[in-house]
Amino acid sequence: MLSRKNDMDMTCGPFFKKLLVFSIPLVLSGVLQLLYNATDLIVVGQYAGQTAVAAVGSTGSLTNLIVNVFLGLSVGVSVTVAISLGAHDSENTNKLVHTAVTTSLIGGVILAIVGFFCSRTFLIWMDTPDDVIDQASIYLQIYFLGMPANLFYNYGSAIMRTTGDTSRPLYILAASGLVNVILNILLVKYTPLDVEGVAIATVVSQILSAVAILYCLITYNNDCKLYLSKLRIHKAQFLRILRIGIPAGIQGSIFSLSNVIIQSSVNSFGSAVMAGNSAASNLEGFVYTGMNSFYQASVTFTGQNVGAKKLNNIKPIWLYNIAMVMGIWAILSGGIYLFRYPLLALYLPDAPESVSYGILRMQIIFLTYFLCGLMEVTVGSTRGMGASLAPMLMSIIGVCGSRILWIFTIFKFVHTLEMLYISYPVSWLVTFLAQVVGMIIVKRRLVKHIDLDSVTEK
Repeated sequence: MLSRKNDMDMTCGPFFKKLLVFSIPLVLSGVLQLLYNATDLIVVGQYAGQTAVAAVGSTGSLTNLIVNVFLGLSVGVSVTVAISLGAHDSENTNKLVHTAVTTSLIGGVILAIVGFFCSRTFLIWMDTPDDVIDQASIYLQIYFLGMPANLFYNYGSAIMRTTGDTSRPLYILAASGLVNVILNILLVKYTPLDVEGVAIATVVSQILSAVAILYCLITYNNDCKLYLSKLRIHKAQFLRILRIGIPAGIQGSIFSLSNVIIQSSVNSFGSAVMAGNSAASNLEGFVYTGMNSFYQASVTFTGQNVGAKKLNNIKPIWLYNIAMVMGIWAILSGGIYLFRYPLLALYLPDAPESVSYGILRMQIIFLTYFLCGLMEVTVGSTRGMGASLAPMLMSIIGVCGSRILWIFTIFKFVHTLEMLYISYPVSWLVTFLAQVVGMIIVKRRLVKHIDLDSVTEK
């Protein structure tokens, strides 16, 4: 049995060190995950060609659109469990854990069925070119079969993070990702499989990750311990998860909808542009996942302090996360942009035209990506305070509304890739400013509902 040595007290300072200890494993986990995902594109690029890269890379926005509603519920899990842990409510915490795990399994089965039977239809709606659609459809069908394991891993790791246990998910990811890389090479290089081999390797690694997370949860010796015999959905806890998770999921899906619209616009420029866009987008993921680690830290630390009624800690936690997200953006974005040519060549070894299109995207996105990080951290702080509708509405209007408006107005009249990509930083800036205002309003309302005599300084 595990002791509570993996747990972290998130309600007492100094916060800078604790945020780093919490976030660094998340940054490394995200980078590792993307390294392994990048091997999907690199392997097919090296052994199957440009069309296969376009097929695998162009599915990302579609899978996010379909999956994000259920992944949004994992945000609800993080917030509700963090608040419950901060309040030292053992019974409620345990019910939340079992409800979350059960939900992940049911949701995974639903996604597997929908994704397997509807993938080609979705790709047709996205105007996927004829030379790409067959391979993209096969990849998606296999990928969605791994959804039960995928959701279980995401929900389980979300539960583990709320206790401060971020290191073991990193070790799990490192091991399963290594399996993914090995299987990618073996299946694509030494068998007739190309995108099928990449998809199979991904599903196998997801199953291994889920099994490892299951072991961690059932061997815990704290309020988050999982008992298989207690798996069920508790109505009250489920509704709390839904209250936070559904708006987060809707926001994520509508974000993805705007990205699907952008991807459709990219598709209209042809497969060479699609391949360059896919490779550049994959590299962007390394920066995003680093910044998103501080979003998760913001959610978890803020949630525990709300549960403990230590509202004076919310502002310093937010400021520390803002500073650290700027730092991680500078390191990752600067490093990748410096080596942009050889990195893109890994994905597209014999496609200089596609590389040039990838460079074009990177010039606009990488240099302004910190705005996305600032937006994410602020959303995390607001969600950690238990708010759900406010950050969703501001993000939908700020990001999705401005992008869609941009595409159907400015981009329609100035039909260039540069003008399409500029929609990203514009939407991030607008949404960040709106989210700051929303965070301040939510905190003021929260203070009115909590006995100020119980609010302590950090």
